[in-house]
Amino acid sequence: MKSKKVVHLCLACFFPDGYSYQENMLPKFHKQLGYDVEVIASLFTFDKNGEGTYIEKPSVYRNEHDIQVTRLAYRAPVRVYRKLKRFIGLAEALEKAAPDIIFMHGCQFLDIDVVVRYLKKHPGIRVFVDNHSDYSNSATNWLSRNILHRFLWRRTAHMIEPYTVRFYGVLPARVDFLEENYKLPREKIELLVMGSDDDKVIAAKDPEKIRALREQYGIRPDDFLIMTGGKIDKAKTQTLLLMSAVKKINRPNVRLIVFGSVIPDMKEQVAALADGDIVQYIGWIQSANTYQYFAAADLAVFPGRHSVFWEEVAGIGVPMMVKYWPGTDHVDVGGNVVFLRQDSEAEIMEQILRLVDNPGVYQQMKTVASEKAGVTFSYKDIARRSIQVDD
Repeated sequence: MKSKKVVHLCLACFFPDGYSYQENMLPKFHKQLGYDVEVIASLFTFDKNGEGTYIEKPSVYRNEHDIQVTRLAYRAPVRVYRKLKRFIGLAEALEKAAPDIIFMHGCQFLDIDVVVRYLKKHPGIRVFVDNHSDYSNSATNWLSRNILHRFLWRRTAHMIEPYTVRFYGVLPARVDFLEENYKLPREKIELLVMGSDDDKVIAAKDPEKIRALREQYGIRPDDFLIMTGGKIDKAKTQTLLLMSAVKKINRPNVRLIVFGSVIPDMKEQVAALADGDIVQYIGWIQSANTYQYFAAADLAVFPGRHSVFWEEVAGIGVPMMVKYWPGTDHVDVGGNVVFLRQDSEAEIMEQILRLVDNPGVYQQMKTVASEKAGVTFSYKDIARRSIQVDD
């Protein structure tokens, strides 16, 4: 029996090969679950340092998961349609792909009218749409909120709504964003969390690999290793507070490793806080390696804005300390997370020492993280649920 074809549309967003974003993971695990999978994507990707960039030309190729990727060029004028998302050849790409299921990563692109025309010609295709926008990364000014989201993207959302089985927010805040800004029917909106790559989790939790990585950075077996990662920029200055807090704790057995790119304006501050011993800044690491680094940690701390690392670490089963944001408390599955309520060096110090000085409290966090969070944030399970919703 021929397997069903799932086409992922990454036209409202990026699609970076070799990364562990949801746009990468759902196709990977849909294929593992036995579906025939293709990705139709824009030219927007990331470079080796994790910075946004564009592929020069459209192309068709097979990616690292042996999934066909069709890259579409933007229509002219390119400067306009990179923002509004109109493409060359989408109708032809859909006809060639012949999907049974379309999973749309974002509905914020003008070429959604091309998708609707295709769906009218081919009734019976099941459509799922997710949303990665919330008030921390979108609708941050009057023009964006009222013109882009509450007028233009609300219109595209309503164009696709009659054909859509479910709209997913990937955070509770992003569920609310769909309802508040696009006025979609609440009964069609659900939470579909992001997660972690099951295959990488298994590999990263190898005790020998953990021991070797800790030794590489001079971390002793009984040291309490804190790990944080991601771009350090003006939106995530709280990483500096974490670095300063660990330095002030000044205990030889409480160590911090920081990885990620740093914007030029903040390089001196990061360098001044990294002493190479208690606090180590190790630069950018490849996306494929982040699982191994987090698996080697006793605690992951994310004192700034939400990132995909939150769900990745939850899936690895490592306790976390994260900044509290309304609509992002889904990562707490019963005690694996400590929430930071202030942008405060003193609060970070207090919460770290509470865990270091109370082994029983930390061990309870670790038990919940390993036994419950790892199951909740499995991408294989998330992928299965994402396209098996009953009407």
